Amino acid sequence: MNEIQFEDFEKLDFRVGTVLEVHEFPEAHKPAYQLTIDFGTLGIRKTSAQLTSSYTPSDLKNQQVVALLNIPPKQIGSFISECLVLGAVNARDVFIIQPACSVTKGSSVK
Repeated sequence: MNEIQFEDFEKLDFRVGTVLEVHEFPEAHKPAYQLTIDFGTLGIRKTSAQLTSSYTPSDLKNQQVVALLNIPPKQIGSFISECLVLGAVNARDVFIIQPACSVTKGSSVK
């Protein structure tokens, strides 16, 4: 693994958001959901996340997640992903990273 400078880490904007909507994403190459996430005063963003082996849509709705916000949009088929939800990968499953208790939407993660 390559080391980065601490200054590089400081450039990353990780925030907590609340999942508002979850939709199936059959056009994705790998099974995924389309998520709509509320980051409070930072706005609402959409993303695609490969969470189908670990969660149902109802599992994810209203859950808080940690996402990287300051990355450029990425086109995935006809969908534009506007952030990146963080997850822990265990074999083929992905589990969302989330705060241990409810925090204000848009809270910074350091």
